[in-house]
Amino acid sequence: MRMRIKQTTKIWLSGLLASTLILTTAGCSLGDKPSTEVSGVMKSGVYKAEAEGFHGQIKIELTVDSDKISDIKVLKHGETPGVGDVAIKQIPEKVIATQSLNVDSISGATFSSKGIMGAITAALTEAGANVEELKTKQAQQAAKEAITKEADVVVIGAGGAGLAAAVSAKQQGASVIIIDKMSRIGGNTALAGGAYNAVDPERQKKQGIEDSLDKHYTQTLKGGDNKANPELVRHLVDNALGGVQWLEQLGLEFQDEVFTVAGALWPRSHRPLNEHGGFVTALQESIEKNNIEILLQTEAKELLTDQGAVVGLKGTSDGAEITIHAKKGVILATGGYAASKEMRSKYHKGLPTDLPTTNHPGATGDGLIMGEAAGANLVGMDFIQSLPLGDPETGSLTGWLAKGVESYMFVNKSGERFIREDARRDEMTAALMAQQDSMMYVIADSNTFKPGTKNNFDETIEKLVESGKVIAADTLEELAKKLNMDPAVFTATIAAYNESVEKGKDPKWGREILEKKMDKAPFFASARKPTAHHTMGGLEINTKAEVLTKDQEVIPGLYAAGEVTGGIHGSNRLGGNAIADIIVFGKQAGASAAARQ
Repeated sequence: MRMRIKQTTKIWLSGLLASTLILTTAGCSLGDKPSTEVSGVMKSGVYKAEAEGFHGQIKIELTVDSDKISDIKVLKHGETPGVGDVAIKQIPEKVIATQSLNVDSISGATFSSKGIMGAITAALTEAGANVEELKTKQAQQAAKEAITKEADVVVIGAGGAGLAAAVSAKQQGASVIIIDKMSRIGGNTALAGGAYNAVDPERQKKQGIEDSLDKHYTQTLKGGDNKANPELVRHLVDNALGGVQWLEQLGLEFQDEVFTVAGALWPRSHRPLNEHGGFVTALQESIEKNNIEILLQTEAKELLTDQGAVVGLKGTSDGAEITIHAKKGVILATGGYAASKEMRSKYHKGLPTDLPTTNHPGATGDGLIMGEAAGANLVGMDFIQSLPLGDPETGSLTGWLAKGVESYMFVNKSGERFIREDARRDEMTAALMAQQDSMMYVIADSNTFKPGTKNNFDETIEKLVESGKVIAADTLEELAKKLNMDPAVFTATIAAYNESVEKGKDPKWGREILEKKMDKAPFFASARKPTAHHTMGGLEINTKAEVLTKDQEVIPGLYAAGEVTGGIHGSNRLGGNAIADIIVFGKQAGASAAARQ
């Protein structure tokens, strides 16, 4: 019997926070005496428990009936839509289906997975279960029938580029299937801070910002050491605003003011009103409305070819073999390889092997391997961007004072500035790696972080302080002491910075974006270290998003978009250009594939 593998895309959006997640019907409440003691290790009844997730406590209600786990309700959680809340939905379902605690975490949602599993484990312990036995219990796996599907366009990868490509292809009248090896959609886009660079005269004029397409083009090309393909750069900047407008047509709302994300070099970064995950939400809603099929936990292993043209793929889907035929084309949107230490070592031997990454665990270069096997040329593979803003423990971009460059400054462990904060990302990272322990503190104050203010990852300043990710103090001297710095050195650094803001000139470091003084208590600091962030190299494409061979010939039926491609950013990517890239070229790949005869 064929397994049902199509996952309802509602798992990404929705309703999970509104009330409860009900898997089956439940019975009594905590405090009720278990109704019946049955044979075995568990007592029938209803048990409540909670554990710490990524964004606070996860509270559940678990029902045991006749020595079986019959129901798990999630009563409360604050996990991120499209990332952590996927674990909140899927893990209870797996526990009930397998009657065990031997279930996999959801990739990309480690802390949320641990939280929900911790709460379930606590409830089962209260019920008298043999928890250690349940952790090792093996679920029975029935043999699964092979699957065959067909569509006009097949998209490999359900991150931002893949979702944009799918929506675009559907708008052109093509039938579309999207696959992703992960248990959730969104890829790195769901984890990003959400900055989208585009020259936008209407918004920028209101802020007194002078900009032009030529300026964006020049900064992008020069910012990548002139090692990008000028035609691809021109296509990116010329179509970036059109991408913003396309997303607005899909229902995404942007804030009225643009800003400068770290490493963007100019104030043209657009931020959605729903800052964290807004891009994926808008694309996902469009996919749902258009009934585009998404197959999760479905991994492509190889591209199928016929007389040099790519005509489909073979892989696995939740344990079953799967073949999908593409009548018009296959779009590779599998992301980069920053999460693969092996590939990082292969292409960039100077990068520390133990460097953590901001990327989700699925960014392991699969599309590069498949594309090269089909004859694709790889360009710029040694260009890897490390970001100086990773969590010291996990490498994650969450958990810090993430707003525009206008709102913060950097100091090392001695309390001194060491680089202009509006520099290129590679320059900032190189400077940071030369500091003690390769660590710095991002400093901000209450001019930016007023009560209730959220960073770019939807985390409030109160939550950041409560979690210990951000340190707060009522005076600069107190903050210096909490950071184990000499208060005299730290306060002198702040005073010199404030003087630069007043004069509009930073004589020592040359910072150009000088808008806000650090003079309003409370003051805040968050520790940051280098982290592998973006791989600029990949499959060579043209402006139609068609994949090219080493001889610069088009591979019929093969398209690519997003971080799996190379040649767009050169040796260094400007902050805010990645989201523009995935939308502009994702949209282009979908349209090109749909138009192929």
